[in-house]
Amino acid sequence: MISPPTDPAVAIAEAVADYRRTGDVAALLDRLAAAAEGASVEELAAAVEPHRDVPEIAGPIYERIVARCPDDARALVILANAYWLSGRGPDVVGELAARALAADPSNRGAWHMWALTEGDPRARTERWRQITRRFPEDDLAHAALADNAASLASSENDPVALKLAIDAYEHLLRRADRPEQRRALEGALTTLKGWRL
Repeated sequence: MISPPTDPAVAIAEAVADYRRTGDVAALLDRLAAAAEGASVEELAAAVEPHRDVPEIAGPIYERIVARCPDDARALVILANAYWLSGRGPDVVGELAARALAADPSNRGAWHMWALTEGDPRARTERWRQITRRFPEDDLAHAALADNAASLASSENDPVALKLAIDAYEHLLRRADRPEQRRALEGALTTLKGWRL
C-alpha cells in the first residue's frame, strides 16, 4: 500500500488533479481533509494558493485555517469569497466580512465582500461609495460604484445616482492607461450622458 504524501502542497495538488479528472466532490473533500491533518496554517495557505479561486478547494481548506485563526482577516476574506462563489449567500458571507473588518479595518477585500452582500441596490451603491472614499485608488471599487449607480439610475429614474455613475466612470477614465479600457469607459459615459431621467 502506498502511503499518502506528507507534504500538504503535493497532497492537495494530487487531490485537485484527480478531482478535475473524475469530478468526485466527496473524494476531493476526503483528500483535502487528509492533506490538512497535521499541517500548519502556513503550509495549508501556501498549498491551496494555486487553487484559491476554486471554491470547492479553497473553502474546505480555509474553513480549517479560519477555525485555527479566527481573527485572520485575510483568511476570513478568502473563505468569504469561496462561499460567495459557491453560492452560500449573503448572510454567511456578510458575517465573515464583518469579522474580517473587525479584525483589520484596512483590509480592502473585507470591504468589497461587505458591499457585495448588501441586497438593497441603493444601500449597496452607498457601500461602494464609502469604499471609494476610504480607498480612493481602488479602481475595482470605483467600477463597482459606477455599475451599481448606473443600475440604480436606470431602475429608479434617479438623476443623483446617474451623476454618481458618471463621476465614477470619469474617475476611471482619468486613470485608464490602455486604449481598449479608455474606449469602453468613453462608450459607457456617452451612453450615460445621453440618458434623460
